[in-house]
Amino acid sequence: MSVSELLSPLVGRFVFGWFFLSQAMLYAGDWEGTIHLMSYRGIPGAAFILAVAILFLVMGSLSLIFGYHARYGALILFTITIISMVTLHDYWLIPDAASRAAEHQLFACHAAIAGGLLMLIGLGPGPFAVDNAGKGGPRKK
Repeated sequence: MSVSELLSPLVGRFVFGWFFLSQAMLYAGDWEGTIHLMSYRGIPGAAFILAVAILFLVMGSLSLIFGYHARYGALILFTITIISMVTLHDYWLIPDAASRAAEHQLFACHAAIAGGLLMLIGLGPGPFAVDNAGKGGPRKK
């Protein structure tokens, strides 16, 4: 197994974990503003949904960082990403071309993040993960 095969999944998990933890801190730090945005977008029970979303963001992030049940953590984050992508970045409903382009860009970024999470779900957390502790390390071919 090459160095890139050993380290890429670890670094990738750290980057995903950092990204989603920073998002959770951003949303929690601007609680009222985030609730206002969610209410403006027509999301009922915004405070409750935000609290649950932040909890899941933190849980999924820590799961990826430590590689503990990383596939489940990635699935949680994938689900949150898809839901927010469709409900908050519905560019197809925006008549103004400039605003529609900006929302489309955010939609596309969320789609790319969701794709990366799907790769993590499919390929697993890599050899440096709690999930793989005690398995004797990477297998030689």
